[in-house]
Amino acid sequence: MEDEAVLPFPTRTVPVTTTYLHLLSREQFRPTFVEDPDLLVLEMREPSVAFYRFLYDAVGREFVWIDRLLWTDAQYQEYLSRPTTTVLVLYYRGTPVGYIDLDASEGAAAEIAYLGLVPAVHGRGFGKHLLSVGVRRAFDDGAARVWLHTCTLDGPHAIANYRARGFVPYKTTMQDELVPLDWQPPAPAPGTMRDRDYTF
Repeated sequence: MEDEAVLPFPTRTVPVTTTYLHLLSREQFRPTFVEDPDLLVLEMREPSVAFYRFLYDAVGREFVWIDRLLWTDAQYQEYLSRPTTTVLVLYYRGTPVGYIDLDASEGAAAEIAYLGLVPAVHGRGFGKHLLSVGVRRAFDDGAARVWLHTCTLDGPHAIANYRARGFVPYKTTMQDELVPLDWQPPAPAPGTMRDRDYTF
């Protein structure tokens, strides 16, 4: 949990359930890709602190991604420059709309540290596409196991997407987490498909 005294906004605590999931082999993996010529995933091969900060905020703001808000530029630069960090950015019609951050610092186990989309493209199947590209990359890079955690602050369809790709839950924890004082669970944004049924 973040130190409330140093966050740049007033906060309150909410109860949060965190679920840990993993893929123990490539054979468990059930990828699904979206065939769309306007959809492109590119690796961020040149570390850019400013661009990563933009992605982190654009994707994570409504889901209370605050863990890295207090990172300095030097901390970001060190993380992004590590050979065990891979950031894959999803573009739609030339605009960055999401990313997946893979951390292979544990050796044989690759963590999906962050995965998400900007609100405007929720509900189009881009999440399963990005997850599939990221998991495939992790296994291609030598991972024997791919794992992640999601929580009740995340999107309501996150776990369904992970399980549809073959991820299996292995641990659940409950804890209080800090959120901005005025934070409310996000409602579907106008013009998106977030209020419709998802097909995984």
